[in-house]
Amino acid sequence: MAVDAARSEEGFTSAGAVRVMVAACRAAGLDDRGAELIRLGENALFRLTSVPVIVRIARSVEYLSAARKEVAVSRWLAGEGFPAARVVEDLEQPLVVDGHPVTFWHLIVEEGRSATYEELGGVLRDLHALALPDGLELPRYSAFGLSDLRLERAAGIPEDDLEFLRKRGQELKGRLAELRFGSPLGPVHGDAHTDNLMVDRSGVVHLIDLENFCVDHPEWDLEVAAHEYHRLGWVSEQQYADFVGAYGRDLREWPGFATLCATQEFKMTTWLMQNVSEGEDVAQEVGRRIASLRDDAAPRNWLPY
Repeated sequence: MAVDAARSEEGFTSAGAVRVMVAACRAAGLDDRGAELIRLGENALFRLTSVPVIVRIARSVEYLSAARKEVAVSRWLAGEGFPAARVVEDLEQPLVVDGHPVTFWHLIVEEGRSATYEELGGVLRDLHALALPDGLELPRYSAFGLSDLRLERAAGIPEDDLEFLRKRGQELKGRLAELRFGSPLGPVHGDAHTDNLMVDRSGVVHLIDLENFCVDHPEWDLEVAAHEYHRLGWVSEQQYADFVGAYGRDLREWPGFATLCATQEFKMTTWLMQNVSEGEDVAQEVGRRIASLRDDAAPRNWLPY
């Protein structure tokens, strides 16, 4: 279902997201008064005050197939009894408002603590053990996501940096084509970090942000924590040991680990480029990341965004 809202050429900003949220809520028969913007990143997330619902708005119509997939995956996981984000069942989903796919989700009332890396390892172990059902059509993992599109649309990035990133992307695509995975295909979350887990008031850990869900090799999920520990220093030795103990595998022992890390760093950089106009701190971080990508041996003193 498509809904028209007041159009704007300003890009995906908080003000534009508010306009889309208001139009989507009115189309769905929900009260948008007092809605709170809780995140603006790959998606804009709003918490409604009238009902326990989260409104999720994607950046552009290119995310429509991902939004449809999220709805289907959420319903499948609910049927499996797997704790994960749940779509609101009695609303048509997704809506498309001013070119933005919009979905509605049940609010998870949090316990007040972040999920641990041990819990992340356990969730991924259980997820990767599930058998995908017939009829659930999932893509393979998109190792580069929308990186090519982001480079085409980049604004405020020096041309020599963009040219370097284009060549870097082509190099990494060649390296990935030569990789051989030893594990079978199965369900993969596609963005498996602790920020994509929520702990509810009863202590149950829920998997959220299903937009990158796919069928592929589990190494793609395991790479995230291993990369954050080994390359970025965002994870302590004990946290990573807890993750490995819960899951039962240390991906750093696999020969393809370095290639997955390099690919992830490239995608992380092009993702952050989208928000370069949001502030000088973001612009500086983008420049820091591009500079370090030019040298594989350089330390990744990146800030988490």
